[in-house]
Amino acid sequence: MGLLSLAIWTPIAFGVVLLAIGRDDQARVVRWFALIGALISFLITLPLYSGFQLGTSAMQFVEKAPWIERFNVNYHLGLDGISLWLVLLTAFINVIVVIAGWEVITRKVNQYMAAFLILSGLMIGVFSALDGLLFYVFFEATLIPMYLIIGIWGGPNKIYAAFKFFLYTLLGSLLTLVALIYLYTQSGGSFDLATWHHLPLSATAQNLLFFAFFAAFAVKVPMWPVHTWLPDVHVEAPTGGSAVLAAIMLKLGAYGFLRFSMPIAPDAAREWGGLIIVLSLVAVIYVGLVAMVQQDMKKLVAYSSVAHMGFVTLGFFIFNPLGVSGAIVQMIAHGFVSAAMFLSIGVLYDRVHSREIASYGGVVNTMPKFAAFALLFAMANCGLPGTAGFVGEWMVILGAVKFNFVVGLLAASALIFGAAYTLWMFKRVYLGAPANDHVKALKDINAREFIMLALLAVAVLYMGIYPRPFTDVMDASVADLLKHVALSKLP
Repeated sequence: MGLLSLAIWTPIAFGVVLLAIGRDDQARVVRWFALIGALISFLITLPLYSGFQLGTSAMQFVEKAPWIERFNVNYHLGLDGISLWLVLLTAFINVIVVIAGWEVITRKVNQYMAAFLILSGLMIGVFSALDGLLFYVFFEATLIPMYLIIGIWGGPNKIYAAFKFFLYTLLGSLLTLVALIYLYTQSGGSFDLATWHHLPLSATAQNLLFFAFFAAFAVKVPMWPVHTWLPDVHVEAPTGGSAVLAAIMLKLGAYGFLRFSMPIAPDAAREWGGLIIVLSLVAVIYVGLVAMVQQDMKKLVAYSSVAHMGFVTLGFFIFNPLGVSGAIVQMIAHGFVSAAMFLSIGVLYDRVHSREIASYGGVVNTMPKFAAFALLFAMANCGLPGTAGFVGEWMVILGAVKFNFVVGLLAASALIFGAAYTLWMFKRVYLGAPANDHVKALKDINAREFIMLALLAVAVLYMGIYPRPFTDVMDASVADLLKHVALSKLP
């Protein structure tokens, strides 16, 4: 087994062991076992970065073995500059989520921890798969643990939210399966992505394939107007579920655009790029305005996620290196910042059992350490220079201005809306005199919560101050992708 196989199957193996032997009367042992599994899984991914060769767009750490030989399906894995940081981010967030659920989850602890470990392995599989069917299997398999996380440990309407999540994402993916089968027949019986990237497809075939992939990936991102499942799911999901959903699962859809839509149907991508740009700008501006009127903190951050992911799809379809690189950086930054925002809301919810902004006020008086972390994460959510939230958005705006000044101007307006809804929420929740007895009785964060938030704070600041390690790895892969999309001509 190579490093990628270890990164995928180690957390899954730990999760399966927890399901087999864990019980609620062994909760302490279960938690430590889950944390050890998450830490080992994260440590396995570090050599992927240290051993990564810069300056090449070739796949690295490649593993290939026959899987279903009759249909020429291979267990084919590999990484390039586009997927490297997404794998590391997945393993890192998994550690944070295990720490976050340490004291909060008191029933079915082994199933809860196992679900996150297995989900982490499956998502790394999505980012590593170089075989179309293998990608699809991992992509769909991620629905199962997340469905259980929402449906078992969620809020009062958890069953409704879990069904909505599952049906939206599954229905979108069915058209993708049809597209994969079509590509398999056109390529002479191959599921290899590299083969698919160079198929001579007609204009009609490319358009149909583009929208088949769009059905799955746009829902997963989620793009406006197929974003309506996300706020409901975030409100009902447990804190860890919201963190993983925002930080990683939304990126599966964005990653699909880079691996499937753009390289397989490049002419269609160019033809329909204008539509994607318009939808992205609607997400950035309109959904930002929707976020402003929310009274539930989780709903506000959920709509904020839709707006921030609008930057990602905008960056992809302006087809210049600054825009695409900025969009990938934004995916990683949003992973850190959105996870931090949801975990901060979770800290308050664990104490007061309310997500309503009106239930709070003056939290800084009773939880000064926590309020300092919350302020940093709020500033990052606004896109303040020096934080992770600034780097990707700034790169996308610069790329958009190069593409079209009006598009760049409209995208830049999102920074104003982001500051408006985030800082207004911060003012109402944290500043002023303590609003009620619940706030007066609050205790500041404990050591576990401090470690969890400090790790994310370091990531947010490091990426904001020194983004070069994040951008250097992707330059060659982005240039190769754009060259492929630009040079492609209809047969």
